[in-house]
Amino acid sequence: MPPTQDEIARVKQSFEDLRPHHEPTSYDFYEALFRRAPELRDLFREDLKGQGMRFMNTLGLVLDDMEDPGRTTIDYAELGKLHTTLGVRQAHFEPMEEALMESLSNKLGEAFTQDLESAWRSAFEAFSKKLIEAGDIPA
Repeated sequence: MPPTQDEIARVKQSFEDLRPHHEPTSYDFYEALFRRAPELRDLFREDLKGQGMRFMNTLGLVLDDMEDPGRTTIDYAELGKLHTTLGVRQAHFEPMEEALMESLSNKLGEAFTQDLESAWRSAFEAFSKKLIEAGDIPA
């Protein structure tokens, strides 16, 4: 089920709250991801700092797209194809989601309530579905 406007607003606000901490949050995300799925480490460059900032920038664009889908700046087909080329498969999105939730929880602390986690999960699942379908990411 796609996220509601209220969920999108809460997710966007929490993302803004993280803005001063994007770099450590993105690095924490990759550490959490590789603990869950060590086989994914080989899909990423050595420069996780740069990769992490691209991840956070893309995440911000995804949230903007969810808020106002009519003015998207994301080419989901192109982004999905890029991920496919790198070796990403549909099964990889589950450890990505869990790693994101862990890193958000670590950085937001008590502000990362069950409701906010649910909103983030809804947003992540909507993004994943769009990316998988548009990019024809294999199972």
